[in-house]
Amino acid sequence: MPSALTVTNIPASELVALLVATSFAAGLNVYATVATLGLLAHAGVLPLPPALQLLSNWWVIAASGVLFAIEFFADKIPAFDLIWNALHTFIRVPIAALLAYRATATLSPWEQLAATVAGGAIALAAHGGKTAVRAAVTPSPEPVSNWTLSLGEDGLAIFLTWFATQHPYAAIAIVGLLLIVIIVLTRWVVRSLRALFRGAEHELAK
Repeated sequence: MPSALTVTNIPASELVALLVATSFAAGLNVYATVATLGLLAHAGVLPLPPALQLLSNWWVIAASGVLFAIEFFADKIPAFDLIWNALHTFIRVPIAALLAYRATATLSPWEQLAATVAGGAIALAAHGGKTAVRAAVTPSPEPVSNWTLSLGEDGLAIFLTWFATQHPYAAIAIVGLLLIVIIVLTRWVVRSLRALFRGAEHELAK
């Protein structure tokens, strides 16, 4: 059986693992993450901290579901997805930080501040990696790769949010591996884009 999570006594290590996983998921798709948290709370799978009980409100779940449906289609349109993701830098990261802040309301101010900064930073890493990979894939003339990436990101956000409630330590390990992959991929994408621009400049200089 997975480690138990209770409303009154959530072990600190499990809370950290849950926050890391949900912050990463929010960086990929914040609407899917919020909707999943609310549905899990209603199903009795995840007892939310008192400060996050609002997420289990059906109005919040419905609004998140509608926004997720909009993003589901918007995120699969080549080129437009880059604009969409760029704008969502100012949505995904702050909401992930806010979720971490509210979830740690019972901790000391310094611990709460550290959790908030970490939640925002993890969401930014996930969001930045997603955007960098999209920037590399979007120029491809066929749309399949873009759709596949988008579907994978949506599925991963939902899976990670649920998985963290069942296997928090395994979830944090997965996020750690994904962060390493993002660092490697981002460096590769940046080098590829630089080479592309240098090649374009060379051709224009002829």
